[in-house]
Amino acid sequence: MTTTPDFAAYIASLPRVLAGAAALFRDGAGRVLLVEPNYREGWALPGGTVESDDGETPRQGARRETLEEIGLDRELGRLLTVDWVQGPGRPPLVAYLYDGGVLEEADLKAIRLQEEELLSWRLVPREEITDHLPGALGRRVLTALDVLADGSATTELENGHRVA
Repeated sequence: MTTTPDFAAYIASLPRVLAGAAALFRDGAGRVLLVEPNYREGWALPGGTVESDDGETPRQGARRETLEEIGLDRELGRLLTVDWVQGPGRPPLVAYLYDGGVLEEADLKAIRLQEEELLSWRLVPREEITDHLPGALGRRVLTALDVLADGSATTELENGHRVA
């Protein structure tokens, strides 16, 4: 399909929205795997920006980022949450969070950090999630854990809060 200059200008004029995707991995005790980036303070989940220019889907992006960041190439489970995150000074972000499943001891020993981006990883119990992941991300992870526990459907969020 060929685009006309008018259509290309129209597309360029549309608001910019970023897409991010991550995986929620747990161990047998239910602790959540977090990674520590070296390019900003705080902790995160394995994941990152969806490379939509390459035709990547959010699910593919979460799997690619997991492989790049922690060296695990795993089929991801169901979509747990979708979060519309807006903050001052940046475009809105649509954040997809997938079930990464439960990691066995062998999986944890196989983790190899991407040294260009990550300093360390750790397993964090539910009650400490918001100590490590403040704001929308912490609320998103807690909601995703609830979705897993009660078997409910994918949950829509806005800035980490459930949408009625």
